[in-house]
This record gives sequence, structure tokens and C-alpha cells, in this order.
Amino acid sequence: MFEFRPLPTPSCSIHPLLSLIFISTLLSAIQLSLSIPHKPHLGSNLVLIGDAKLTNNSSFIRLTDPTISSPSAGLIVHKRPIRLSSPTSKSKRPVSFSTDFTFSISPHNGDGLAFLIAPRTFQSTFSGERFGLSKENRFLGVEFDTSVDENVGDLNANHVGLDIGSLASVKTSNVSSIGLDLKSGVKLHSWIDYDSSSKRIEVRLSKFGIARPYSPLLVYKVDLGEMWRSEEVVVGLSSSTGNSMQTSSVYSWNFRTREVPQWLHSQPLNPRAFSREKLAQKRKICALGFISGLVFLTGCGALLALVVMFLWALFENGSETVLTIPGKCTVHSGDFRYEKINVVVGDGTPDAKK
Repeated sequence: MFEFRPLPTPSCSIHPLLSLIFISTLLSAIQLSLSIPHKPHLGSNLVLIGDAKLTNNSSFIRLTDPTISSPSAGLIVHKRPIRLSSPTSKSKRPVSFSTDFTFSISPHNGDGLAFLIAPRTFQSTFSGERFGLSKENRFLGVEFDTSVDENVGDLNANHVGLDIGSLASVKTSNVSSIGLDLKSGVKLHSWIDYDSSSKRIEVRLSKFGIARPYSPLLVYKVDLGEMWRSEEVVVGLSSSTGNSMQTSSVYSWNFRTREVPQWLHSQPLNPRAFSREKLAQKRKICALGFISGLVFLTGCGALLALVVMFLWALFENGSETVLTIPGKCTVHSGDFRYEKINVVVGDGTPDAKK
């Protein structure tokens, strides 16, 4: 499948530690070579089931084989199963995921392609019928459907649908509304994101090479952690032809999971109750702020009044203040008056006294 040419052996002797580093570097180079240009960006952690196979030029994976007479179906799954509710010693932290892949579907009226999450036993029960799900009743699928099946209420032959345990979609969206045709043979790019905090799955779709759309094509609320709890599940891409010559090809696929910290889930389930509680808290804070401001202003007013009274008393009593100098007499302007006194000097005789 992939050709690796051995590196020339060095002529000089190499220290054992350097040899170990050299071997590690070589293994890393081999691992990186799986994603070199013009090769499928699919990694090595995949299993091909059914009619899925790597093409001769190794540029993409073809899920269905139009050359066989019976209905064809193929599946790609990751080797490592995942848990959508991570078990811990105290609680089970929910797991979110994001995946994106590029694909194309030939212009025939086949079943199309689907992104699937199913129990681990799904690999052994995979069949050639509708996305290989005829023997599975516990799954989540995002179908890119190119046919109309009246038994499951398909919208049209060009829609995206969300399937939960049944091929009758719980929600569908018309791909023609964004100007795309699933079975045009053109390479398309899809993004599927699940947020465990809001329990919301979003599906986006665009032509390959176009930036990721801001608005999702399909949105639905579902608790995947509650659906499987701590059970291990596999993720995959599946396709089936039905009775047509349709071929589905996958050019790249990325899948990532992330655990959501428990503290992000402290908000209540009822957003109205949360809003009322938050409003009540705001009112309490405003009331405390008003009371604190009132007390502060009252204290400032009282202090200002004391200062004014002190200054008034100081200037009012200043006009009646008597300056007393030690060793000096206190003199007031109205304390003295002048009187005329007659003095008679006699000679000592009685008559004179008269």
C-alpha cells in the first residue's frame, strides 16, 4: 500500500544511544509518511469493512463497489472505541466531539452516505442493506440521503437527516436550500459537532474548498451521554448502493473528542429559573449598593454639618473675645469718668471750719 525505501546504512560506527534516537526518528518518519500530499488524510487507525477499499492510487477510499451484482455496502470505522460519558471516581463527565470529512457521491439513485455512532457489535452485524443498519436498533446517524424511501418518510432525494435508532429521521434539512446536490459527483465537505454541555448536535455542509459555514444546515438537541452512558461505541462512515451503481468515496476524515469540565454544568436545566435567580441576585446587589451609598452620603452630610457648625461658632465668638496679656490690666473703654472736686484749705480756727 505504502512504499518505504530504507535509508543508507552509515559507514561509521554509531553509539547505542544515537542508534536508538536514529530508530525512533525513522519510525516517526514512517508514521508521518501516511499523511504526505496526495495520500488520504485518514490516518492508520481505521478498519475497512464490507466493500470498502483503498483505491489503486491510494488517493481515497471507495465505500461501495458498483461492479458486483448484489447491493454493495462499505464501512470505515475507527479501531479505538469511544465513550460519550467518561467514567470517573465521583461522577461521569460528558464527552463532546467534532468530526469533519470530505466525500463525493456519484450521480445515481443510491442510498448515499452516513456518519454513524453505534455499539461495538455493529462491526460484526454490518449488512449490505441501508447503510448496513438492518440489524441495528441503537445508533445515531447523520445521513446524506440521495434517494426517496416513502417507508421512512424521506423528504426528497437530496437531504440531510438525523436518525436515532431508526431510519425514519427525527429531523431533516433540504440540501437544495444551500445550492448543493449530494449526488453531483462534486467533492463536498461536512462538519458535525456535538456539544455535551448544551446537548446539541450541528451539521454543516459546503463544497470542498469553501470555508466552514457559520450557520448549520441541521440542528437538533439530543443527550448522547444518556443514550449510551459509559458504554463503548464506534464511529464510522457508511454507504450502500441499494439497487443502483452508485459509488461513495471518502477523501479525508478527522475525528476528535474532548471532555467537558464538570464545573461548566453548574447551571440549572431551566434557563427561565436561572434568569429569575440571576435577576433576584442583581436586585439584592442593587439594594445593598443603594443602602451603602445612602449611609455614606449621610455620614458625609453629618461631617460637613459639624465642620460648618464649628466654623460658625469660631467666627461668632471671635468678636467678643478679650485679649488678656499677663502682667497687664484689662482696660475697657467705659470704665472711667471725670468728676470735679473742690478742695478748701483752712487756718485751723473754728470759723474756718465753718
